[in-house]
Amino acid sequence: MLNILLVEDDEALSSAIREKLLDEGFSVSCAFDGKQAAEVLDEAHFDLIISDVMMPKMDGFELSRYVRRDGKSQPILIITAKSEIEDMQTGFKSGADDYMSKPINLKELVLRVHALLRRAKIANEKRLLIGESELDYDTLSVRSEGERISLAPKEFRLLFLLLSYAGRIFTRFEIMSEIWGYETDSDERVVDTHVKKLRAKFENSKDFEIITVRGLGYKAVKKERA
Repeated sequence: MLNILLVEDDEALSSAIREKLLDEGFSVSCAFDGKQAAEVLDEAHFDLIISDVMMPKMDGFELSRYVRRDGKSQPILIITAKSEIEDMQTGFKSGADDYMSKPINLKELVLRVHALLRRAKIANEKRLLIGESELDYDTLSVRSEGERISLAPKEFRLLFLLLSYAGRIFTRFEIMSEIWGYETDSDERVVDTHVKKLRAKFENSKDFEIITVRGLGYKAVKKERA
């Protein structure tokens, strides 16, 4: 079970977010100011941190900087009533990985949490072995059958995402959110274009293929070598 630290001084909002995350199968610990959160982080490991900005004793930006100075790399999702671009820039510079403005849509929050956790998993793995095909995140390339195939960054990230969770169906919206970002102006059809390019490059792969799930999206499946 993945552990989440929720740092929010609004007890009603904290309770609502906690219940939603518990329903999603996460373990959730709560802190109500940045200083208390820092003390909790010194005592236990968490896979993700959700933090408000405007809090007593230590705000969310300070908490993010504290986490990064301590060498911790878990994703940080910042929640704030502020939406100005300067505040977003401050959040990202302090070490945050994503940013949501109040009022919070709990369904969107859950989507962002899952996306951040998947990105963290991928970033930590760096290399992925599927059959005899090896994906190298540092070089954005796939080595298979003695051949090294270099991919464009978004092509590689899309393939790495699908193969990291082989068998799981990703909707076009999920793929757009994770690869292009929530604020992208691109149309969802750009996902179809990238999948088409990947299929062309790996049409002879003996290790995997990308399947269209009609009305839903895409999934990668592993092949059994003869």
